[in-house]
Amino acid sequence: MTFLIDIGHRVGDFAIDARFESAGRLTALFGPSGSGKTTLINMIAGLIRPDKGRIEVDGRVLVDTGAGIFVPRHKRRIGMVFQDARLFPHMSVTSNLRYGRWFTPAAERYADMDAVVELLGIGPLLNRRPAKLSGGEKQRVAIGRALLASPRLLLMDEPLASLDEARKAEVLPYIERLRDETKIPIVYVSHSVAEVARLASDVVMLAQGKVTASGPTEAVIQRLDLLPAEERGEGGAVLDTKVLRHDEVFGMTVLGSAAGEIRVPRLAMKPGAPVRTRIRARDVMIATEHPTGLSALNILPGTIVAISPGDGPTVEVGIDCNGAMVLARITEQSRQVLKLRLGGKVFAVVKTVSFDRANTGAGLPLEVDG
Repeated sequence: MTFLIDIGHRVGDFAIDARFESAGRLTALFGPSGSGKTTLINMIAGLIRPDKGRIEVDGRVLVDTGAGIFVPRHKRRIGMVFQDARLFPHMSVTSNLRYGRWFTPAAERYADMDAVVELLGIGPLLNRRPAKLSGGEKQRVAIGRALLASPRLLLMDEPLASLDEARKAEVLPYIERLRDETKIPIVYVSHSVAEVARLASDVVMLAQGKVTASGPTEAVIQRLDLLPAEERGEGGAVLDTKVLRHDEVFGMTVLGSAAGEIRVPRLAMKPGAPVRTRIRARDVMIATEHPTGLSALNILPGTIVAISPGDGPTVEVGIDCNGAMVLARITEQSRQVLKLRLGGKVFAVVKTVSFDRANTGAGLPLEVDG
């Protein structure tokens, strides 16, 4: 399924002028607070009528101001999940879930209650009321309610923003599962590089109401110059890897990637499982010879394909490691001392402890090996 956004809209002194197209399973709208992310998804949902432009989902035109088309929000078949779960406190989880079905004609319903409950792991919660749920449990129920409306598109507006780190870690694997096991396209709003790198297949980067970059996640997240200042240190490379084996002696997992084997702290995932892995540019060292006597265990050979100025005294070095791009942020002094140049053969060096839980898709608890 593809969707096309080409709109212009003004709210007071703030103007949005955005155009992008995506066919990704999960497209992230990423940018700092005030960049227009929430306003944009509210226009997709039909909560705001844009001044001009066109919105199209899977060939169905929802908005075309030139043709006078504006499909009412209740006819768009779009599910929404907000920062706060917005569950009905007087209803059980089961009743909250069933509420989502009321907005879809019976002939158009495709979502199955049992399948949604299993997908989100909320079976043990069905008889509880929201007051008895954790923040993470509430969000999983809110996602289930949106799914049971049988939507053509799911909008998620910073669904983890109100959760602490433990609850975020609880919910993230279920969003990954939703992305991978259903055919529902998702538009996901976030200002967190860690979330976007882990979840998104495609990224639309926004700043001051305009699209500054869009495309596959692995390409956009490397644009450190476009990241919000507070998130720039989190940018780098995103690699699709898979679990090769576990090192039980040292408590590590060995991942296979195009760049080579990568050792990370032990993951609760079975061999063969896919893992989205982020390597922050600030965590990468560069060696011009294969290093010895070094504590870092991940040594990836490659060729320098880009060198560009960074912030202050830094430069950003792009290294092609057998077709996988790794980005390193080093000082200009280090670049000169090492005599780094385009086409130079180098080794990207990354410590195992750099791969914390935020940098790898840790999977669902049910995937833990026995």
